[in-house]
Amino acid sequence: MKSLLSLSIAASLMASAAAADFLELEKDELTFGFIKLTDMAPLAVAYENGYFEDEGLFVTLEAQANWKVLLDGVISGQLDGAHMLAGQPLAATIGYGTQAHIITPFSMDLNGNAITVSNEIWDQMRPNIPSMADGRPQHPISAAALKPVVEDYQDQGIPFNMGMVFPVSTHNYELRYWLAAGGLEPGYYSPDDVTGQIGADVLLSVTPPPQMPATMEAGTIFGYCVGEPWNQQAVFKGIGVPVITDYQLWKNNPEKVFGITKEFSEENPNTTIALTKALIRAAIWLDENDNANRPDAVEILSRSEYVGADYDVIANSMTGFFEFEKGDTRPQPDFNVFFRYNATYPFYSDAIWYLTQMRRWGQIAEPKSDEWFMDTAKSVYRPDIYLQAARMLVDDGMANEADFPWDSDGFKAPTPAEDIIDGIAYDGRAPNAYLQSLPIGLKGDQIIIDNEIQG
Repeated sequence: MKSLLSLSIAASLMASAAAADFLELEKDELTFGFIKLTDMAPLAVAYENGYFEDEGLFVTLEAQANWKVLLDGVISGQLDGAHMLAGQPLAATIGYGTQAHIITPFSMDLNGNAITVSNEIWDQMRPNIPSMADGRPQHPISAAALKPVVEDYQDQGIPFNMGMVFPVSTHNYELRYWLAAGGLEPGYYSPDDVTGQIGADVLLSVTPPPQMPATMEAGTIFGYCVGEPWNQQAVFKGIGVPVITDYQLWKNNPEKVFGITKEFSEENPNTTIALTKALIRAAIWLDENDNANRPDAVEILSRSEYVGADYDVIANSMTGFFEFEKGDTRPQPDFNVFFRYNATYPFYSDAIWYLTQMRRWGQIAEPKSDEWFMDTAKSVYRPDIYLQAARMLVDDGMANEADFPWDSDGFKAPTPAEDIIDGIAYDGRAPNAYLQSLPIGLKGDQIIIDNEIQG
């Protein structure tokens, strides 16, 4: 009996010591939302590997029907935070679509998307694409190969429809970027017309990610831009061909973020740091030892409560390869990046790129100064919170000092021209000069009036 009592006291002391290492949490029961995409992986891994519990957090993860439902849930407080499109916190904060000050202390990943077309469109594009010596198409594939196909449909009076996941999604901006780089007009927004189809050669509309393959198979859209596993699903089903990944479009481009309201972060500062610590640990695990943990991550993601797609479909991109046409599998070791290249650091320059695309296509209707772009980015992206969390992980021996950009001013080095499909460099410190350099899109004092570009 005495021995059992001693063991009980010892266990109690150990538990107390562990609890003492926790931040003093303002809120320890949290509900986070996500969409069924592979880049929600940091949330699933932080949950399954016990990283949230290590921080004293009791987390529930809930799949959401679409991005609007997810955003509304965070704004209303039904969700404490969520896996978000990077454009969502920015758009909400500036009042585009809805008004709410949302911040991000954690960027969830780089890359991870692709553009897919139906088999019929691919067959029409293929004669316009150079071949390699082995007969396979030369990558990256420009939208210039799609342009004569679109023109043929226009001549026949057939609208050329493509899908993207949300008006302020990376997918919308990446699809527009690819089309414009190939000489196709993807259309404009105005305060009076939020379809984004003003003056468009290609008509873009919203389709929820899991519904993309079926919508294309039904002929409602001829192609789409979406995250995984829904491009590889089209290959597995034999209904479409991915023509370009976003890594090929813009090497190591920013993707999703973890979003919370500014109010939540101010009312729960320690909880915010704790959840950021758990997410950083998950990102480290996903990329460590040359992606050695990816098969385990794929198994987690394939479960119905997370992405719910077949293991092989998810593994196709998560384990360093990507399949274009059936049998044409090519190495893409950085298709999904969760930690290396400072993927989790919320860079102001990433936020500014999204804002430039909003301005480029008319979602930001009026011209803005460079200072406005920078101030807006700094109000949403919070590297200060991120670095507090990272410092605690390093001090606790859970992360390496050298893996974090401690001295960063929040701006990446400019992306060189050779890393972007149109050969135009991007420097987040000069947003208006960047907009000026793009042949298609609003720039300077231009605005949309009566469905026409003025200025």
